[in-house]
Amino acid sequence: MEDLLKDYLPIVVFIGLSLVIGLALLISPFLLAFKKPDTEKLSAYECGFNPFDDARMKFDVRFYLVAILFIIFDLEVAFLFPWAVSFSDAGGFGFVTMMVFLAELTIGFIYAWKKGALEWD
Repeated sequence: MEDLLKDYLPIVVFIGLSLVIGLALLISPFLLAFKKPDTEKLSAYECGFNPFDDARMKFDVRFYLVAILFIIFDLEVAFLFPWAVSFSDAGGFGFVTMMVFLAELTIGFIYAWKKGALEWD
């Protein structure tokens, strides 16, 4: 039984150390942070405009456009990871398929760039 407890000692030490570090990181900001609130720090900031205005105010479509473009190019990376992991099993057909996919996304990126979708001004 004593040997069994010795095997679990590193796990107990690790859990205890994790709890101490976690609690220290949770408590230290309350003790060390500066407490000088002002209206600018306390104001809510969302989507580039004051959220307390009229709900029927015009919303700039560029926020949606940036979000959609981010999702499209983020999915590109999400598809690249499994392809890279199974690259040796995919063979030549898998390589050509991924190059066609990347070419389509590159054409879409160039189109968005030429249309000015990435320009904010």
